Amino acid sequence: MPSAARAQSYPNRPVRFVVPFPPGGASDPVARVLGSRLSEMWGQPVVVENKGGAGGNIGALAAAQSPPDGYTIFIATNFLATNPFLYPALGYNPLTDLTPVTRLTVFTNVLLVPNASPAKSIKEFIDHAKTNRGKVTYASPGTGTIQHLCAELFKRAAGIELTHVPYRGGGPALNDLMAGNVDVMFATLPSVMSQIEAGTVRSLAVTSAARVPFAPNIPTVSESGLPGFDVSDGQSLYMPGKTPGEFVNKVHDDVVSALAYQPVKQKFVDINVLIVTSTPAEVTTYLKDQMNKWGEVIKDANIKL
Repeated sequence: MPSAARAQSYPNRPVRFVVPFPPGGASDPVARVLGSRLSEMWGQPVVVENKGGAGGNIGALAAAQSPPDGYTIFIATNFLATNPFLYPALGYNPLTDLTPVTRLTVFTNVLLVPNASPAKSIKEFIDHAKTNRGKVTYASPGTGTIQHLCAELFKRAAGIELTHVPYRGGGPALNDLMAGNVDVMFATLPSVMSQIEAGTVRSLAVTSAARVPFAPNIPTVSESGLPGFDVSDGQSLYMPGKTPGEFVNKVHDDVVSALAYQPVKQKFVDINVLIVTSTPAEVTTYLKDQMNKWGEVIKDANIKL
């Protein structure tokens, strides 16, 4: 009974929503749209705090070290699965120092080439790379990013050699790709839809298992000659480790309700983001699966920061 009463009165003060990336990234608008709706539902401010740096680790550590009182919510991407294999010391354990709440979104990457590229399909690109072995370059937003790892997985699946050119963010990488200074890159599809639609860059395939609703004309890598290729990213919600179950359940149920609210759903459509929710246990299963997948890729490619 005391537990139920505590959950009913929660939250009774502002809630902090930690985003481990600077403003303007893919996670920022998701957090702000969701936080705004939760604030309306709770009658309490939901304050978004951007704590970027160290590939998401600074924000994750801040969330993990916050009091487990229900007043800190944390949004994470697949960096929780990859960073344990990239950094010698995180300062936190993703599986024990953060309490899962629900998955939020899923989004795919897309393989892009300059308009001047001779490749107009995945098969043509692979043939071009094999003919010019060791001469084809690929850009990424930085070493260890999901786009970098996606390219390494693609190299292995296609049996080709590509030279990595890391940048400080996706914007500079995309600019150099459009200028023809690099030959290919993987990018999150929502972030480059405007360039694809404007025709300033050529999309060859998305990396998800199935085509995405807002870009149905772009084929998948899997259907383009590499069966089974599937790389998706997305956001999940966490709270600090040892947060009481009644608070976790309350946030879970209210987040699911907020994501089902039509104005929120439309805002997510507007930013080309697909909503997906889950149980807390399914978040953990997803995280472990991603750790197994990317840990192997990082080890095989000998990727070090």
